Amino acid sequence: MAAITGPLSGDARNTVVEALQGALVDLIDLSLVAKQAHWNLIGSHFRPIHLQLDEVTELARTHMDTIAERVVALGGNPDGRAATVARSTKLPQPEGGWLDDGKVVATVTDTLDGISRRMYERIRATDEPDPVSQDLLIAVAQDIDKQHWMFQAQR
Repeated sequence: MAAITGPLSGDARNTVVEALQGALVDLIDLSLVAKQAHWNLIGSHFRPIHLQLDEVTELARTHMDTIAERVVALGGNPDGRAATVARSTKLPQPEGGWLDDGKVVATVTDTLDGISRRMYERIRATDEPDPVSQDLLIAVAQDIDKQHWMFQAQR
């Protein structure tokens, strides 16, 4: 079986693939958490938050594919399996049942804040070994920060 090789090797490759895998898990779980909240949201601000949660889901899905494909281009194997995400996620999970819009805004704001902080750590980790991957992580951080601001403004 042929293997995919990329421009990095050794510690540089391992550092970058680890950073990208962490980002992938964050993004996959963000898409799931946002959809769970989207489906179960109730409250007087239902409509705009419902639509904004779709934006967050789309952002996560778009970036997760780009991040996973970068892992492959580096010769790694992205792992987006449900068991891996469940075992590795750092995202707080929403409660079951109906979710009050105010609580959703607070939870999503905190979730995006945590993802943003981890993205900045990954940006720093990939600065020297792979500026291409760093650029991808910067794009993710830019979109996460924008959504974080928009949810934060609703508190």
